[in-house]
Amino acid sequence: MEHNYLYIGIAEAIAKQIKSGVLREGDKLASVRMLCSEHKVSMNTAKRVYLELESQGLIEAKPQSGYYVSNCYYDDIPLPQASNPILLANNKEPKEIIRKVYANMGNRALTLFSYSTLYDDFLPLAKMKKEIIAASRTVTHGGVEYDSVQGNINLRRMIAQRSISWGGSLREEDIITTNGSMSAISLCMLALGKPGDTIAIESPCYPGIFQLAIDLGFKVVELPTDPVTGIKIEALKEAVAYIDMCLLISNYNTPLGSCMPDENKKEIVELLDKHNIPLIEDDVYGDMYFGNQRPKCCKAFDKTGNVLWCSSVSKTLVPGYRVGWVSAGKYKHKIIHQKLVHLISTPSLMQEAVASFMKSGNYDKHLRKLRKDIYSNYQKYLNTIINSFPLGTKVNRPQGGLSLWIEFDERIDAMDLYDLAISEKISIAPGRMFTVQEQFQNCIRLCIGLPWSEDVEIKLKRIGALSKQLLKK
Repeated sequence: MEHNYLYIGIAEAIAKQIKSGVLREGDKLASVRMLCSEHKVSMNTAKRVYLELESQGLIEAKPQSGYYVSNCYYDDIPLPQASNPILLANNKEPKEIIRKVYANMGNRALTLFSYSTLYDDFLPLAKMKKEIIAASRTVTHGGVEYDSVQGNINLRRMIAQRSISWGGSLREEDIITTNGSMSAISLCMLALGKPGDTIAIESPCYPGIFQLAIDLGFKVVELPTDPVTGIKIEALKEAVAYIDMCLLISNYNTPLGSCMPDENKKEIVELLDKHNIPLIEDDVYGDMYFGNQRPKCCKAFDKTGNVLWCSSVSKTLVPGYRVGWVSAGKYKHKIIHQKLVHLISTPSLMQEAVASFMKSGNYDKHLRKLRKDIYSNYQKYLNTIINSFPLGTKVNRPQGGLSLWIEFDERIDAMDLYDLAISEKISIAPGRMFTVQEQFQNCIRLCIGLPWSEDVEIKLKRIGALSKQLLKK
């Protein structure tokens, strides 16, 4: 059995060649398969090597081509620290901060770095309008009637077919459609828990998740999380003694951007199954990978139906259509009951349009272009941050998703920075809104879903100037 950290030694050897000039900008690296052969390692270890090098900015992946030495690297830019929350249930919900930030949602008079979504040219709006028109003709009675409780059959069929990309083998009868991923998560929490139960989540975590949990009367435990590999498994092992369920964004979570290695996913699934603790997996960012292959889901390692896999097209296609789903395993009938009680059914017209877009091959074509464009966006954002933000600023290096997590000097209060930025029509997300504990006051999240432009560059540089201004106080 290979040592878990064998990939680090191989990555360090390649990194040394890049930094010494043996491998130069634009040089193509060995394929993953060739790397396996050269070093006598598994495919998973070889992929981890390139994932590690990508996280350092040393190499970049080009779709259908391979890995190449990048035109810049960020070895001297430190990563944010792994979080270290107290492993005790907490509910210090930052309601006022969340209200303040989300009050500006949809306000296009502002530069909205604060919301994890796609904008403008990243959305195939014209094509989706055509799909809606076509769906109004194909769906029974134009979609005005209630659909089945499980949801549109064509969409469920397409989701099941696509599950092979992340290691799944779902059937259409395994899928229940919902009004977006948060609707799926809500139904899962309603089905699995009751007031007073305890749920474990990542730290930091998307605020909508812990807001929902607290509103349902749950206690929230935050798990220490690494910006590259996700939650610390040892902490989860400690927490299983007193938690009732767990919710994780295993692939490119927001805001930290971490992606769990396959071996971690497998161990987490087995650990929670052993203790009969259900795992809700939010995989809304899984299709937004920067490399050559989509990461597996925790659901791929689920042998007993204990993982409830949730996702949607809100982050990849059209946020406003609210098309999501859940594959609930052994909890399927509980979820169907909750959907019947709370939703009755979901709009068939939007689901039919998305299903048709997937079936035509246009969704995969869109994703290929989107991933390339978002990765280019990410590099431009990162370069600007490195050159414009205060010396010592720490930035994550996600391999997918839409989030940049930035850790400033402790003298910078993110809420003070937010107030200065909003006065100049720039909206950012302060770190405190991603936790129910008193932490991340010197951190912010920036979304990279705004297409690159001169104005975006100017606004990013302005955030850097304002943060330097706060350092001088």
